[in-house]
Amino acid sequence: MGFALARALDEGFLAGRSGAGLGWLGLAAVAVAVGAYGTRRVYGAVAALVEPLRDALVRRVVTRALDDADSAAVSRLTHQVEIARDTFAGLVMVARSFVFTAAGALVGLFSLAPVLLLVVVPPLVLGLALFAATLRPMARRQETFLAADEAIAEELGAVADGLRDITAAGAEDRVAGEAELRVEAEFRAARTLARWGVLRVLAVALAGRFPIVLLIVTAPWLLDRGVTPGALVGALSYLTTSLLPALQNLMHGLGASGSRLVVVVRRLTAGAAAKARPRTRDVPAATLRSGDSRPRPAVELRAVTFAYGEHARPVVRDLDLTVPEGGHLAVVGPSGVGKSTLAGLVAGLLEPRSGEVRVGGAPVQHGGDPARRVLIPQEAYVFTGTLRANLAYLRADVVPDAELAAAADAIGLSGLADRLGGPEAIVDPAGLSAGERQLIALTRAYLSRAPVAVLDEATCHLDPAAEARAEHAFSRRPGGTLIVIAHRLSSARRASRVLIMDGPQTLSGRHEELLLRSPLYQSLTGTWQPARSAGAPS
Repeated sequence: MGFALARALDEGFLAGRSGAGLGWLGLAAVAVAVGAYGTRRVYGAVAALVEPLRDALVRRVVTRALDDADSAAVSRLTHQVEIARDTFAGLVMVARSFVFTAAGALVGLFSLAPVLLLVVVPPLVLGLALFAATLRPMARRQETFLAADEAIAEELGAVADGLRDITAAGAEDRVAGEAELRVEAEFRAARTLARWGVLRVLAVALAGRFPIVLLIVTAPWLLDRGVTPGALVGALSYLTTSLLPALQNLMHGLGASGSRLVVVVRRLTAGAAAKARPRTRDVPAATLRSGDSRPRPAVELRAVTFAYGEHARPVVRDLDLTVPEGGHLAVVGPSGVGKSTLAGLVAGLLEPRSGEVRVGGAPVQHGGDPARRVLIPQEAYVFTGTLRANLAYLRADVVPDAELAAAADAIGLSGLADRLGGPEAIVDPAGLSAGERQLIALTRAYLSRAPVAVLDEATCHLDPAAEARAEHAFSRRPGGTLIVIAHRLSSARRASRVLIMDGPQTLSGRHEELLLRSPLYQSLTGTWQPARSAGAPS
């Protein structure tokens, strides 16, 4: 562009040859059209780079959330992944633009008059050096800002989950004060980051604007050394319309977006390397006694207490419970008494205030090893994909067709599988009933390697016969242990042991025993009769 403009002036308009000047300007117009075509092609190539990066980061975040119960997963998915996607795309564009534009501008200046480089290059190099010196401090400040943003997301998520308990305990002021501290920390981090942004502005001024001033100030000196007026105008064109915009985009992209991208990608991928699903752990040898033929404990709760909030009334208090390997426990009690809370404690979704939960002889960590137990909740999750992918989701290995068919037959999924079109049929969750989704989720859990299965009203949308079939299938799994949060009392009749929850109070025993000694169980099963007074008619 600058070269064509210089020739249009020196060889055209200033020399009285308007046709030549217009010809050079026409050549510049053609260059603009070619550049626009090239830019269009670049955007298509950038999309092919950016979208796979975004997909890979989402997989990393979701993997970490599922394996480690990452409390910042929402912030990472909704905010940080999009930051990485957008900034990566922007960086590719600005880096490409600066490299080609700067090279073209410097070659153009040299072709007009080599002496022009003496005026332009020194401030350009100094400005780039100043900018490079700010990159690492800005990256550190950017990481501090993102950590503060994650802290706010985690704090507000906990507050939203516990609003009822916060209000009941009268802790509104305390919780608001803690949230305010998080907001103030993010504000301070943002303000510090903005201060470092000032140096970026100075670097742009030194590298991009100061050469323009120097070119104007040194114009007489340059004209004395053979630089033509057209060459001066062409040099100004290179600086103002090409080099300065490319430099501004580069410094803004690397200074803000680049440092942010490095920090975000590091935070998204730290500790989230893809890892194979762990194998089921064996019970430590220290827990076995020589010559002891009793079943080993599959699930143990030792003096477990849990409450939804620091000052809330405990839902579970000092609970001791042992479920042996191969055992079948049904948990019953009034609605809202804490049965699903118990399931969450065994599954590792909830962390007890005190006491210990052990599965397979090892302590359960919050969000820990999922290979030792599997939880099937009331609302079954089915995703769009093949039926095979839905059923084999909890298996790290390839599930043979024969095993898939046997599991489907055991749970009662075979009829639905045939109607859908077999294992390779695409499942549309919206086209399935709640009971059909539960059958798929139950079969998925049945195929897992987890020796402990927890059914938290996971059969509530099935008819009694289908529910009985599914529970029998789980109870017959070799070495399998089944805990059922009972939706129907028929589940309690099928269990080898029943746990009654009545607030923090619990009572356990066999179905027949509890019918004789527990009025609550009698009322739940419909067999309780009020005591008759003396002389009343029979």
